[in-house]
Amino acid sequence: MPGLASGHVVFHWVIQSFIVVLPEIQAAFGLSAVGVGGLLSAREVAAGIVALPGGVVVDIVRRFWGLLLAVCLAACALGSLAIGISPIYILLLIGIAVVAASHSIWHLPASSSLSYHFAQRRGMALSVHGVGGSIGDVAGPIATGALLLLLTWQQLLSVYAAVPLVLAVLAMWAFRNIGRVSGEEQSDIDLASRVQATRELLKNPALWGLMTVRGLRSMALVSLVTILPLYLDNELAVSVWSRGFHVGLLIAVGLVAKTGAGYLSDGFGRKQVLVPGLIWSCIMALGLVVFDGGIMFTITIALLGLFLYPDQPILTATIFDVVGREVASTGLGVVAFAAFLMAAVAAPIAGALYDSGGFSAAMYFIAALFAVSAVIFLVLPVANRAPDPDAA
Repeated sequence: MPGLASGHVVFHWVIQSFIVVLPEIQAAFGLSAVGVGGLLSAREVAAGIVALPGGVVVDIVRRFWGLLLAVCLAACALGSLAIGISPIYILLLIGIAVVAASHSIWHLPASSSLSYHFAQRRGMALSVHGVGGSIGDVAGPIATGALLLLLTWQQLLSVYAAVPLVLAVLAMWAFRNIGRVSGEEQSDIDLASRVQATRELLKNPALWGLMTVRGLRSMALVSLVTILPLYLDNELAVSVWSRGFHVGLLIAVGLVAKTGAGYLSDGFGRKQVLVPGLIWSCIMALGLVVFDGGIMFTITIALLGLFLYPDQPILTATIFDVVGREVASTGLGVVAFAAFLMAAVAAPIAGALYDSGGFSAAMYFIAALFAVSAVIFLVLPVANRAPDPDAA
């Protein structure tokens, strides 16, 4: 668990650092807010395209999960380097796509292995893994905001490429036994049986509902991280350090709340924690329209972060509650595929709303997405607690 969480730190450090430098990229390539949204769309599309077949493949190659995780870290390093050295827009897109695809695949074996080994505490286990990501989410923006005072954004992202490359080498040893269970438990079902299990999985109405909820939640999140740095730079005219601080603050509160939310969802039920959390995110998004500057704006960002990221591990745990053990990564891949594609659509929409109607128009859109996702999850036919591991 510590190793997986550490790898998760690296991915999120790179990804959130990219968010902080969006205004610099916008200026360097002469992009509109819609053009910036297109960059985020490319990220979501790349992550979504690999998630669907990736889930099936990851279930099949369980014995090689350790090697797969190491390859993901190495790909993250190469993608970050490509972003940093990109003289043209197309290379920038390729770098973003490589980082996003490697991050998407990483989640499949990492989350599935944690779900398997901690079946009765999967909400808590997945939250601990998520905490690793949140550490990167918090430290990355703050460090990036400070380092932009000394380095250009290209130099910074090129430097960031070194860390995941080193960790990729270490991961080949540290993760060598991940996915390798005892002979009695080892899954070696044939392809025909796996295809049939996947077909049955796709008939599950709860899975389709979870696709919709996670998709709407992803749409809200990617819209927010598209608009917030632009608003901070273009309208509030804060320093680069302050920009990094506010993006980091959005995540920092969730770092503290994430494990608690996962623990509560294991004990009291997924709906009892997730539905109020999504409603809270909706209210706080509207709060940013009211408090659109000054200290209250900063406080509202912190309050929005209280459940903005802790909801993700609970949604993932719910997916594993619903799907069978043999197709766990497949189920997660199917849901992630739909969510990433929905998020890809949202980023340009949010950018267009920001260009035409300002910050408030984009925030109304984000708040509506949170509200609809809360209502849908409330009526989903899902269990309130993780099932017995023998039934997983």
